[in-house]
Amino acid sequence: MKLLVDTGSTHTWISRKRLAELSITPLRERGFRTVDHRILKREIGEAMIDYSGERVTTVVVFAEDDDEEVLGVYSLEGLAMEFDPVANELRKVEAILAV
Repeated sequence: MKLLVDTGSTHTWISRKRLAELSITPLRERGFRTVDHRILKREIGEAMIDYSGERVTTVVVFAEDDDEEVLGVYSLEGLAMEFDPVANELRKVEAILAV
C-alpha cells in the first residue's frame, strides 16, 4: 500500500476498513491532539510492516473516514529509515547510541 510520509505524525494511520481486511484488531483507545488543539479519540493496534527489506512491528491508528492514511515517525524509526525532503525519498539510517 502507498502511504504519505508524515514526519509530523508520531504514529502510522491506516483506514479502519483496510486494517479489518488485514485482520488487525484494536488493542485500546488513545487521544490525539490536532494542530487546532482538538483531541481525537482513536483506537490503536499493532501491525507488521515492511519496506525495502526491513520489517518491524509498529503501532497503527485505526483511521476514520475523514482521517488521512500516513506513515508516521514511530514506524520510520522502527524501519531504520528517514525521509530525505531534497531527494523526496526514504533512506536507511544507522541507529544512534547515546551513552
